[in-house]
Amino acid sequence: MAKPIGIFDSGVGGLTVAAAIKELLPEESFIYFGDTRHAPYGDKSRDTIQKYSTEITRFLLEQDCKAIVIACNTASALAYEKLKEKFSDVPMINVVDPVVDYVAENTHGKIGIIGTRATIKSGIYKKKLLEINNKLKVVSKATPLLVGIAEEDFTHTEISRHAIKQYLDNKDFKNVASLILGCTHFPLFQTEIESFYQGKAEIVDSPELVADRLSHILSDHGLHNKDQEKEASYDFYVSEKTGAFSSIARNFFGADIRLKEKVLS
Repeated sequence: MAKPIGIFDSGVGGLTVAAAIKELLPEESFIYFGDTRHAPYGDKSRDTIQKYSTEITRFLLEQDCKAIVIACNTASALAYEKLKEKFSDVPMINVVDPVVDYVAENTHGKIGIIGTRATIKSGIYKKKLLEINNKLKVVSKATPLLVGIAEEDFTHTEISRHAIKQYLDNKDFKNVASLILGCTHFPLFQTEIESFYQGKAEIVDSPELVADRLSHILSDHGLHNKDQEKEASYDFYVSEKTGAFSSIARNFFGADIRLKEKVLS
């Protein structure tokens, strides 16, 4: 029960999920892997994403992780099923299903989705939403520049505000009831996107929903850490150290984070 949770993403985006897990489950330790060497995943092939995701998952399991959180929409869309089959003895959580379940149950108007090229091309959100309710109206758009802006720590700048306006200021995304942030980098733009819509659309991100799903899965498997005396620990690995990752990680988790470089391929 005291073993850590493994969390991975292509870079800094999954830190939003890790922060939500820390907030909801402060007793749980985790090991985070950001594949900064290969970021972004959104322009990679399915086979490449599956290869990277398999290597990272294997590494996290070698660190004795008790559950794996795929804190990346692209990897969730293109590698989750393969990882679940290959590592069937460990609970595996993706970032797509908790969001789909929430939106399908709570939205009654038009649903917008933004994400990487690979996530949008996969059609995974639209497909899963329509499987639950085939009367939903769903529009989607690839917004790849936002990933690079987040990775370079240019959120809340003229650059990010201009990119958001360029992507969303069109007829397809007018009057959406909910906008799904289909990339874990995008909660870093939450307030900017809310400002763009002037509070007229619900901006749905994954971190809190994924943390809640993880909590239920840990309970179902009897894996909740009940050792309240031992303080939780947080370890951060990247495949290549970057100044932006260090800066954003420290903003989320404080100046004393342990950041290690680990090249897997």
